[in-house]
Amino acid sequence: MTREFTDQELAALPLGSTFVYDVEIYPNYFLVTFMDIVTDRYVTFEQSPDRELELDKLRWLIWRYCIVGFNSINYDLPMVLLALNGFNTAQLKEASNAVIFEGLRGRELQERYKFILPPINHIDLMEVAPLRGSLKIYGGRLHCPTIRELPYPHNTWLTREEAANVREYNINDLDVTKLLLVELFPHIELRVGLGKEYGRDFRSLSDAQVAEAIISNRIYRKTGHWPKKNKAPPKHCYYYPPSYMQFQTAPLQRALEAVTSSQFEIGSNGSAIIPEKVTKLALQIGHTSYKMGIGGLHSQEKSIAYKAGNGVLLIDRDVNSYYPAIILNLGLFPQHLGPIFLEIYKWIVDTRLRAKKEGNKKTAEGLKIASNGTFGKLGNLYSVLYAPDLLLQVTLTGQLSLLLLIEMLELAGLEVVSGNTDGIVVRLQESRYNEFLGIVQIWEKRTGFTTEETRYSAIYSRDVNNYFAVKDLTQETVSDAEKRNKSRFLDERLGIKVKGSYCERGSAQNSVLSKNPENLVCSDAVIRLIRDGVPVEDTIRACPDIRRFVTVRNVKTGGSKDDEHLGKVVRWYYARATVGAIRYNGSGNKVPESDGAKPLMVLPDTLPSDLDYGRYISEAKKILTEIGYTPKPRIVTFF
Repeated sequence: MTREFTDQELAALPLGSTFVYDVEIYPNYFLVTFMDIVTDRYVTFEQSPDRELELDKLRWLIWRYCIVGFNSINYDLPMVLLALNGFNTAQLKEASNAVIFEGLRGRELQERYKFILPPINHIDLMEVAPLRGSLKIYGGRLHCPTIRELPYPHNTWLTREEAANVREYNINDLDVTKLLLVELFPHIELRVGLGKEYGRDFRSLSDAQVAEAIISNRIYRKTGHWPKKNKAPPKHCYYYPPSYMQFQTAPLQRALEAVTSSQFEIGSNGSAIIPEKVTKLALQIGHTSYKMGIGGLHSQEKSIAYKAGNGVLLIDRDVNSYYPAIILNLGLFPQHLGPIFLEIYKWIVDTRLRAKKEGNKKTAEGLKIASNGTFGKLGNLYSVLYAPDLLLQVTLTGQLSLLLLIEMLELAGLEVVSGNTDGIVVRLQESRYNEFLGIVQIWEKRTGFTTEETRYSAIYSRDVNNYFAVKDLTQETVSDAEKRNKSRFLDERLGIKVKGSYCERGSAQNSVLSKNPENLVCSDAVIRLIRDGVPVEDTIRACPDIRRFVTVRNVKTGGSKDDEHLGKVVRWYYARATVGAIRYNGSGNKVPESDGAKPLMVLPDTLPSDLDYGRYISEAKKILTEIGYTPKPRIVTFF
């Protein structure tokens, strides 16, 4: 049970100790609570008709310790500073509304309310976390013990009892913020190291923001001038293929002509729009069809399984650092920045690769942020790196270059069974491996790219983005095996690559923070079956962890079931003898996949007695059919 610090205990903490904090504001009530992440003890500051804000103590705390929030740069920290400037609860509520409903940020907020943001030891986790989730959705993804909605509408004049409930809610948010901080700690640690090198606090920046800051800093070091945004970005652009892009077959020649003859309009979001004549290209190469798009090349396989053995190999070849390699190989740079961008970007990529080879993990991982994050900023309308024509050049070159490799292999009679963004999967006779390798090497020499090989013993695919690929562990090194065995994730420990809907992690940062949990025990059961032959029923019934059975979903207008309001983030499990679905508050429509769902906003210590094992077993078997492991039921008709 957490409890409040005494003043003596608080003062005894070491300088720089880390507190998570959160603010709540109502018309007659202001609350900010700080919780020490080591002891879980907290200190509360309130302003209400019954209580005056302890201004000196609050000012002392934020200057003495490191404080960590979520969306705190835009909201919590300005509200605390306004409170320190003497704002009463009504004035704080007005400022809070300006942030929430008018969208005031940064300088606009400071200019309206005449305050400054001082240089205090502060971290905002919102940008560091992948994608743009809410604190509650991140909490759900991290299986926080309790998911709670704000107990009263924001404009409620609170009673003493209601204020006490708000304090409980506020402390629960601090528990979630701490969970998020712990999960993101490796990313923050990398940013601390980079910040020391560049003389700037990177701890509250996204990967792409870090990349932009590093490149801007190095441009300044080289030229003495900070880079400026593109004042005249193009309204449309064209694709110019590299000289090596020469296809041998008529369908791909026509595809290249369609791409090069297209005018790509720049949309209101700043990104190029792929015209229909490109997105509707039906590219059939061998037995596999492909589609192009702004997100990359995608093969179109459905519910299919491939197995190695008896002289047959399944080989995945991924292009190393594909997008950075395209930028460097083709000498691409934003025109408003000039060739200095290319010089600096090459330094980032080369230094990262050298650090990786030398075992300097911190430098390698830090510069990986800069290397990969740069690409995201090319399409950001508000970035100094913004260059939509360059973004288009990179993505289309990546797709067409992979199609070139696929064509070369298929013309030699080697079957490519899948292709996706930066790699391909090939099925071939072992006797033809050297021939395959020779073609790949010719392609690498022609394009300037390098590839990395992974062998699989089997691949089970719903489609190109959702699959289980069973690695051939006889090919792994001792260090790879050690790394695999230390993983916290079942799929990685067993050497199975899981993608898309079936994976516990999302693609952004390869993190649990970028994907909602959804019946994870079902994927566990499939993994155990295809690796070790364990029946799905055995895995599911033996699982003691309720977190593997839950589903978490973002319900924008709020969800309810049986007149119980659940909030905008809902967690449930499937229970026996439970009827009906969770409904959207606004429309009354059913929340997807929630038939038979029982809300579970507070995680129990033991498995619920009404857990519907049959539902989970059925879901696992459905996955096996989707991925081609078991045949689809035969439909017999008589008329």
